[in-house]
Amino acid sequence: MANISEDGYINCTISSEIHQYLFSSVYILVLLLGFPANVYSLYHAWQQVRARNELGVYLLNLTVSDLLYLASLPLWLQYFFQGDNWKHKEWLCQLCGFLLYENIYISVGFLCCISIDRYLAIVYPFRFYKFRTMRAAALASALIWIKELAVGVVFFGRKELSMDRSNQSVCFEHYPIRDWERLINFYRFFVGFLFPLGILSASYFRVLRAVAKSTGTQSTQKTRIKHLVSSTVVIFLVCFSPYHLFLLVRTVFEKKCDLIETIFNYYHFSLLLTSLNCLADPALYCFVSESAQREIQWAQEACCRILCCRQRTGSLEDSNNDLPPAVENGSGIRLLHHCKQTS
Repeated sequence: MANISEDGYINCTISSEIHQYLFSSVYILVLLLGFPANVYSLYHAWQQVRARNELGVYLLNLTVSDLLYLASLPLWLQYFFQGDNWKHKEWLCQLCGFLLYENIYISVGFLCCISIDRYLAIVYPFRFYKFRTMRAAALASALIWIKELAVGVVFFGRKELSMDRSNQSVCFEHYPIRDWERLINFYRFFVGFLFPLGILSASYFRVLRAVAKSTGTQSTQKTRIKHLVSSTVVIFLVCFSPYHLFLLVRTVFEKKCDLIETIFNYYHFSLLLTSLNCLADPALYCFVSESAQREIQWAQEACCRILCCRQRTGSLEDSNNDLPPAVENGSGIRLLHHCKQTS
């Protein structure tokens, strides 16, 4: 296999069928479910901010990052439907790639902030209370955005459209990896992934140990805290770990086209997993906002009542075929009246 030329021409033979089928299906699902879920989460995050809860600041920023990424998905879908042929301006390709990668590392940053905040609140509730104020949360959020935007400018300023063998414009894909990308990829793996993984792991175990030893914390509060820290770790491992492992393999070993041709589908499937964090992040609100918990519980109970009544009325209609008209009418009216009351 040949290498990529310096002028942005790809000589590698790559089959991108995974984009036309799997990516398209998952992106449509993420867009349809993720947009309303994150809008709902945005509302509850704002309620937390108004209540002077510093966690609301981190969750608000996390949701904004997810919504910005979701806004780029229609362009990526059009790109996939057209057979990986980018027909828009190059700056739009740069912007969409920028939003894709920024969402990964901004999400990682705010997941770390949530874990650190819970760690300080549980393990050192009085010693570091100054780091758990609204002002401190706003400052930490600003630093995360500034850092990631500064790193992203390196990508944004490069040429990101390449030509493949069929003279199609390929967006944000270089095969094999260019030399200038290797240093950035090492930074992304060690600073953007491995270091936050250490923070999350340490916070996770310390919080769980402190909650287990606590005698003054109610059982419901303990459960919420455990679920919150556990969810941040699970989201991190499932959505971001596979991608960064494949990224490291490519960065170290990819010199020619042979490697990427072998692992292309696996690498892109790991990249696809990163988009699922837009669906997973709203779940964090269930462990932070009591009002969100009540609304979700109310919705579940309403669905259960509706399904229960439908099943009961359905079974009644089947049994009524063998009943006298008077019995049928009387019981049917009583059951329908009961369903209206419980609903």
